[in-house]
Amino acid sequence: MDMVTLGSTGITVNKNGFGALPIQRISQEDAVYLARKAYKAGIRFFDTARAYTDSEVKLGEAFDGIRTEVYIATKTAAQNAEDFWKDLHTSLTNLRTDYIDLYQFHNPAFCPKPGDGSGLYEAMQEAKAKGMIQHIGITNHRLKVAHEAIDSGLYETLQFPFSYISGEQELELVNKCKAANMGFIAMKGLSGGLITNSAAAYAFEAQFDGVLPIWGVQRERELDEFLSYIDNPPRMTDDIRAVIEGDRAELCGEFCRGCGYCMPCPAGIEINNCARMSLLLRRSPSAEHLSPAGQAKMKKIEGCLHCNRCKAKCPYGLDTPALLARNYEDYKRVLAGEVKSSVTQKAPAHSDRSFCALCGSFWLLKNPHRFLIAVCEVHDLGKGGSAPSCRGTVRTAREWCESARRWCIPRSPGTRRNPLPQ
Repeated sequence: MDMVTLGSTGITVNKNGFGALPIQRISQEDAVYLARKAYKAGIRFFDTARAYTDSEVKLGEAFDGIRTEVYIATKTAAQNAEDFWKDLHTSLTNLRTDYIDLYQFHNPAFCPKPGDGSGLYEAMQEAKAKGMIQHIGITNHRLKVAHEAIDSGLYETLQFPFSYISGEQELELVNKCKAANMGFIAMKGLSGGLITNSAAAYAFEAQFDGVLPIWGVQRERELDEFLSYIDNPPRMTDDIRAVIEGDRAELCGEFCRGCGYCMPCPAGIEINNCARMSLLLRRSPSAEHLSPAGQAKMKKIEGCLHCNRCKAKCPYGLDTPALLARNYEDYKRVLAGEVKSSVTQKAPAHSDRSFCALCGSFWLLKNPHRFLIAVCEVHDLGKGGSAPSCRGTVRTAREWCESARRWCIPRSPGTRRNPLPQ
């Protein structure tokens, strides 16, 4: 079992943090079930925020009665002391607790410090003195703010995007935090869903003893992947290095991380997804993105006002309007059949492998000529769903999945989603 200590906080937990942002999208019952299952399996660090709608409420119910056995981190996006106290009291109520283990400033545009006029850090100090919070942290997407937070000596933890497609600048932050005895919490370890091999993602993070990755969990099968790594943590191997190098070649550079800090758009464009649509079409299930609803979202790009508000707010300095335009042109080519999405795309340089549109993984095929990507498309059809067979008949989703078992086997257990449902 891999363990990590978050710098001077003394918080020592399993190297699997639970990112609770996605549970705002599921029912209370399902969210509570996932959180409790994670706890029972050994996960002890749970990250949420006031901005994650009802995520705090769900964690509050999940850990009612066992509060002292878990570490809860939450965040405030307050811009002044008055709103800080409102957020803190609301979080305490939602979480059914009288203290928060780690309270963080949520992606501020500046590094809060005593005497800066905002009153934010003074409020944080007062809350800690009163025992309402145990430790002070900060999250960010801006390198400048992150460095300033480390250099200030005012913070016990930094939460920042860090994955195997991160660059030398992010690695510098990791090393700098370690030197300062400051905990580093790695968010977006799967790069907003663009990284599909969770074993590779884990193996990369495991190389850094002071880093705690928090994995966004929405589905039980996703949680099960990371739970399996508690007793059998993936290690860096030649195969995993090959996966990482392949992903780096495709993803490193100018691409949208999907953080959403460019939102809202005055033209109603869903920028955080539309600006990375080319990658989503090739690295994740494409059916939803190509649906009429998905097409309507992309068409809104035609109404871009070129106000450059999104560009100004992008923490990665991307030319967002230009990125939107390029992704839209590629999207139209995919719709026209001029280029292929993940639905039909083959894994490069591997003639015996096909890419599964919904599993988000490569498959080794016993009979590649009989492999139909439609087999994987039925994953989201549910009971009674159907898809056309190679003989022009119609089979249920279950029949498709059962027949697929004769034709293909998973490449590795470390894919982002479980392949064919049991």
